[in-house]
Amino acid sequence: MMKKYLQVVTSTWGEISTYRFNFTMWRIRNVLQLLTVYFLWLTVTPVKGQLFGYSQPLILTYVLGVSLISSVVLSTRTAEIGENIDSGNLSLFLVRPLNYFLYWFARDLGDKAVNIVFVIVELFLFFLILKPPLFIQSHASFLLLTLIAIALALLLNFFIGCLLGFVGFWSSEVWAPRFIYFILIGFLSGGAFPLDIFPQWLQGIFHFSPFTYLLYFPLKIYLGALSPEQIAQGMLIAVAWVAILYFATKVVWLRGLKVYSAQGN
Repeated sequence: MMKKYLQVVTSTWGEISTYRFNFTMWRIRNVLQLLTVYFLWLTVTPVKGQLFGYSQPLILTYVLGVSLISSVVLSTRTAEIGENIDSGNLSLFLVRPLNYFLYWFARDLGDKAVNIVFVIVELFLFFLILKPPLFIQSHASFLLLTLIAIALALLLNFFIGCLLGFVGFWSSEVWAPRFIYFILIGFLSGGAFPLDIFPQWLQGIFHFSPFTYLLYFPLKIYLGALSPEQIAQGMLIAVAWVAILYFATKVVWLRGLKVYSAQGN
């Protein structure tokens, strides 16, 4: 049964190689963004001392970690779901022996695999040329917990992506909500800067937001900046959000099918 979804993963690789120019421009954009943020923090963070509680190695590790983890968590093909519904092509999936969610999850995995390969190469060249001072986590427990947090973040972003795609059941404007989401996520996930530079009251709000657990939470675990109690609490909140978003996705999917008319086909 899983063989067909593995084929979906490999076919996604093939699609990316077909649209090489688009993918190349996407990677160039990411590299330029990484360089901009890196040199900004390198300039403003003192070599000795701290800024916002971060030493230079810690903040630069955070910046490079955002680049690596976002290639795993935030890269997604669920952006195509809305178009798939709006065009009527969803009908083709409904008559096939495929689980629609597993299909898109497999598409996501294929896309993520390609992005991971390229970001590792990019970061290797980055280290080779710039030799940035970094914090290397050596405790196996923190590394394992980081991987678990990344897995939860991956599921969170997948379900959020599905919900945004399901807007296509009720509106043809499927890109506007996703565009707003990507703008907000850069700040709310800690992608632009660590969330703990904000006031305490705002951090308290972020703590219960699902977006905190996309990038910021895994990176803080890797940096060893959270206590066991904070990690346990964060894991529970992340798991709770995965469950909430999973059931929300199922409910919206079933309601969407009731109004789906396949006008595109």
